[in-house]
Amino acid sequence: MTHFDPLYSLAGVLVGLLVGMTGVGGGSLMTPLLVLVFGFHPATAVGTDLLYASATKAVGTAVHGAGGTVDWKVVRRLAIGSVPATLVTLLALAALGTHLESTGRVISLTLGVALIATAVAIFFRRRIVEYFTNDRPPRPERQVAVLTIVLGAVLGVLVSLSSVGAGALGMTVLLILYPRLPTNRLVGSDIAHAVPLTLIAGVGHWVLGSIDFVLLGSLLLGSVPGIVVGSLVATRVPDRVLRPVLAGTLAIVGGKLVL
Repeated sequence: MTHFDPLYSLAGVLVGLLVGMTGVGGGSLMTPLLVLVFGFHPATAVGTDLLYASATKAVGTAVHGAGGTVDWKVVRRLAIGSVPATLVTLLALAALGTHLESTGRVISLTLGVALIATAVAIFFRRRIVEYFTNDRPPRPERQVAVLTIVLGAVLGVLVSLSSVGAGALGMTVLLILYPRLPTNRLVGSDIAHAVPLTLIAGVGHWVLGSIDFVLLGSLLLGSVPGIVVGSLVATRVPDRVLRPVLAGTLAIVGGKLVL
């Protein structure tokens, strides 16, 4: 367990600002920051971020649910794949030992790959979605259901190992699978699915001993006001400037973790 350090709260403010301005999940920014800058073990960084994400996404789900922008059929399909995959991944981590050097390397490698994939999804999302949807006949409903479950399983493994993937990556694939659903309903569904996913994975990491509650409190102390301020100034910063800068940063950090 760490001691309180104002720098952790400052990091929370910076990440909160970026989350508020870009909408990118905090795990894509906070987890590599904890590993590379503050030197936390990858398992501790991932576990702490997961528990933090479950709380913040629960609030987001309540907002989207009240506004009717959650498609619970999509959420169920994702959860059918993600919950078992998360449990299996946690059991594998327990068998390996979360704080071993080899386990840390596996988590760092997964985090790096997930960050690079997230950078690609952020920068090329429109082109990717158009490539898979333009001039193509609608997929059969059964195929869509199966692919959604598979997506949930992939996200379950990725999020449990890296705390990254449920946001930019999940949304990109959902836009391909459900081109006729309004984007706000897909966003709401993605956030709603992230609640049980991050909660189960976070509690699993807690049981495995990879949660730092002092760090968690410090991050929340800074990130909550940071997200509020970032959301307020988001409209003043051009998306064409933020998107390539953010994608490039994630790609560089992901490459460093992989190498």
